[in-house]
Amino acid sequence: MTENRKIDFRDILETEEIETSAPNRIDMGGTLDIGTFFYPLRHLVPCTFNIAINLRTKVSLRPFQKGMVKISSKGFKSATYPFEHAPFDHPLGLMFAIASYFKAEGTHINIESSSPPKSALGGSSAAAVALIAAFSETYKKMGAIPLPRSKIALLAHAVEQSVAGVPCGLQDQLAAVYGGVNAWFWPGEVKGSCYKRKIVIKKKIHTDFARHLLLAYCGIPHESKQINSRWIRQFVSGKQRNYWYEIIECVKTFVKSLSDGNYETALVSMNRETALRRRMTPEVLDEMGKKLVDVALKCECGARFTGAGGGGCIWALGEKISIDRLRNDWRDILGSRKDARLLQIEIDSKGVRKEK
Repeated sequence: MTENRKIDFRDILETEEIETSAPNRIDMGGTLDIGTFFYPLRHLVPCTFNIAINLRTKVSLRPFQKGMVKISSKGFKSATYPFEHAPFDHPLGLMFAIASYFKAEGTHINIESSSPPKSALGGSSAAAVALIAAFSETYKKMGAIPLPRSKIALLAHAVEQSVAGVPCGLQDQLAAVYGGVNAWFWPGEVKGSCYKRKIVIKKKIHTDFARHLLLAYCGIPHESKQINSRWIRQFVSGKQRNYWYEIIECVKTFVKSLSDGNYETALVSMNRETALRRRMTPEVLDEMGKKLVDVALKCECGARFTGAGGGGCIWALGEKISIDRLRNDWRDILGSRKDARLLQIEIDSKGVRKEK
């Protein structure tokens, strides 16, 4: 007589590979999506902005040795550990923590991104979102109810917050889940949703809007923890808090102006926000980043570092003729450093999705 056995995680992966993906993003107003900022400043209703782009992070799940978990990711050394002892302080610790949350022992997690490693495009958040979606899809095949998009974003943020060692924002996960061009308002509510979404550019004009954008990778990896930690310490101590009041106004003006198609005002606000950040923390831009921003201003474009800066990418916004002129200037500057280059982007309107 054959003993009945409950279907487990590995049984599903033995029959089919699960694959999902989520978009990376470019952004403005980041750090204000951290509770350290938006709860005390709730009377100002802080706002952040991001654009999901077609540089996607893909996650696939495959069966692996029972009792073990393996993670492979471009730009990192593959890591294999006993499931019960996988380290959450590892460079891939967030992924190990998510695997632990879903009790996904005996799994090989493979992560592939079309963006450069540590490029400040929200790749780790996109990977976390895609991984949770993959686990949700696997459990769906075991009879469980799949997680809705909103819960995927909140869970990705919650797990990262639990293992990162520093306060984390939420807007990167939201971009990865929903896609599109959005503003996120942070009203400091303790009941219901902690954010409100405003679609800034509608899907039907995404293709045209992408012609107003330019994205450059500076050729060096970024490290956001140090810069974000400094901003948090300064804010909590009361130092430079006036800068954050002005940054909030800059982002709100930018969002309204862009929604109205008023590029002139939007670009002024964008450049003002970048200038305020540089004044607080000059190292948000290295020498190449400074050159890219300076020439963007000369071409009558707006320019901002992605994420918390300190390496990674710079993105620009402007009228199409200005962006075309800037493209040639940026290409010349980027040519002086190995690996630095322009990244071809489109707007991603789909957010997280199942690939197969």
